[in-house]
Amino acid sequence: MKAKYLVLIGFLLLSACGKKGPLVPPESFVPAPVSALSVEQKEDAFYLSWPAPGKDAGGRPLEGLAGFRVYRRPVLPPDQDCEECPTAYTLIKTVDLEYLQDVRFFNGRYVLADRDVTNGAIYQYKVISFKKDGTESSASNRARRTKVAAPPAPRLAATASATGVVLQWEIPSITAGTAVGAYVYRRRGDDVGTLVLLTPTPISDRQYEDLRLERGAAYVYTVRAVVDVDGQLVEGAVSNEAQGKLADPE
Repeated sequence: MKAKYLVLIGFLLLSACGKKGPLVPPESFVPAPVSALSVEQKEDAFYLSWPAPGKDAGGRPLEGLAGFRVYRRPVLPPDQDCEECPTAYTLIKTVDLEYLQDVRFFNGRYVLADRDVTNGAIYQYKVISFKKDGTESSASNRARRTKVAAPPAPRLAATASATGVVLQWEIPSITAGTAVGAYVYRRRGDDVGTLVLLTPTPISDRQYEDLRLERGAAYVYTVRAVVDVDGQLVEGAVSNEAQGKLADPE
């Protein structure tokens, strides 16, 4: 009888508490790690870019994301290198999503320029995201790059016609890497928000005709030489600006 009484009490207690789901560990509520950190060189700076995580570590939609912490370390010779050492990485930027300052958001990625890099040195980066409550994600993938001497600025000229704008440029001697071509950029007037890359891949010709223009609109063009250094593309210094627009039909 006593055993039946205890079973009944236990059943009533479970019923009063309601159905319980599986326990969720607190660490699953932190942001998922950034998974697509990359670094490119333009002129004498490294440009880091990454997307914000959309979920937390448990796979739920992420809420309360506040920013990112960006870390850098110099890569040393194998007998001296120690990524896991406490002093290996240095915090170079805390990104506040409510006040981006010199960080840009472009094509779904945050972009940060690191100019404190030296030719010949190898650098490795990682990013950690954090929420408004202070909880942090685990570290992102590592992105590594060797700093090299960038190509010099081309000299650019533009000639307009009734159908488009023809750009022609000259590139000074390349001091590092193998010449690949050039990227062509365009914006409308002084509106930097309209800046676009017209050539998704470097073009080897030193001439480009822009036919996708609106009549009456004024455009500003620049180009950057591109070299290949050990399999990595490096953009050089930006050229002078050249202006152009569709010429009035005769």
